[in-house]
Amino acid sequence: MASSTTLKLPEDLKARLASLAESEGKTPHAYMVEALQEKAARAERRREYLDAGTAALREYDRTGIAYAMEDVERYILGVAAGKKPSRPKPIKVFRKR
Repeated sequence: MASSTTLKLPEDLKARLASLAESEGKTPHAYMVEALQEKAARAERRREYLDAGTAALREYDRTGIAYAMEDVERYILGVAAGKKPSRPKPIKVFRKR
């Protein structure tokens, strides 16, 4: 069951939202709920992305295993071009501790 929340909007924003909602054949309420859902999903995806990066850095710090940027770039560009490039090979990076 949905719960009720009150939002106090500046009049100009309220008018903009109403106009945009109408142009999409939605009620202002439906438009705002959809906008909030999209914003929450975007924030969650960003958090997942940052968490994955943090985990990858921890793994790299632990193992020293990485991929050469040039190999990754070649692979990504090949996939984007519809080709089936070979996957990059991991390399051990030797670094001072």
